[in-house]
Amino acid sequence: MTVVGPFGLSVRDQALEADVQTGLAAVEAGLLDATKSDVPFITEAAQHLVLAGGKRFRPLLVMLAAQFGDPYAPGVVPSAVVVELTHLATLYHDDVMDEADVRRGVDSANTRWGNSIAVLTGDFLFARASHTLADLGPEAVRIQSEAFERLVTGQILETAGPQEDRDPVDHYLDVLGGKTGSLVAVSCRFGAMMSGAEESVVDILTQYGERLGVAFQLADDVLDIASDSHESGKTPGTDLREGIPTLPVLHLRAAAAAHGRPEDLELVELVDGDLTDDTRHAEVLRRLRAHPALEQARRDTVRYAEEARAMLAPLPDGYAKAALAEMCDAVVHRAG
Repeated sequence: MTVVGPFGLSVRDQALEADVQTGLAAVEAGLLDATKSDVPFITEAAQHLVLAGGKRFRPLLVMLAAQFGDPYAPGVVPSAVVVELTHLATLYHDDVMDEADVRRGVDSANTRWGNSIAVLTGDFLFARASHTLADLGPEAVRIQSEAFERLVTGQILETAGPQEDRDPVDHYLDVLGGKTGSLVAVSCRFGAMMSGAEESVVDILTQYGERLGVAFQLADDVLDIASDSHESGKTPGTDLREGIPTLPVLHLRAAAAAHGRPEDLELVELVDGDLTDDTRHAEVLRRLRAHPALEQARRDTVRYAEEARAMLAPLPDGYAKAALAEMCDAVVHRAG
């Protein structure tokens, strides 16, 4: 048994382990190659987050999904590079929008070089992803463009907020389906499609990826509140401090509105206050960690992860299927 990929995923078959490790190494080389420019400063900025590491969650899913066809097919590794470049590009843009200071344990690009350079570097990565994508054929271009549209739509909906007649939790889950689920779904779809897997298998893995992606983000929401470490790659309470409405906070607001308990209303008032004050921020974190809203968010994470696992049922049994099921366990484990 060998541990690879994010969260210590266990691979119990030597052949699968070799395929995954070889594929991820090729993706890493492809990322470095795709982020090189004739202008040294652009290379430095574009490789800033590549070199900072990361879970490579999406490329790993590409490699595992490719096991249902020919994992050595020529389009598998480039498609993994495409999805990771797209993901990295969104991180540059997200950090500008969120005014984040740290990403993956290093200064965010906007902190180091300013917002303009960070946005333009994100655009550069999108361009390089498109260049690689063009060699994968028109169907791949269409799939990626549709996912990118969903991703941007999710970001816009998050920024705009829910309509007055829309439940904020439902709105938020739709946002996550676009912002995170869409690209994770494409990772699974590309891996299966590029490997030549049957269309029914491609569809199953796409639906699996959509649900796993939402569970993955919900686990991050829980970690932002619950973790005392830097498991999420950000300082705990970062989203809370920046006023980003994550699921535990939305559940808290719903409970306060439905039941009007004084302690809930008081906590909502604290959440809505100035959390740049470290003492106030620590108090809010302490109280949220003890609030039922956090456990409710954990249950939502488990629900999406179990839905993802259930999607795998029609697939043939084997080490790749077991690894994908273990991904669901790993996501839930992150949420405690």
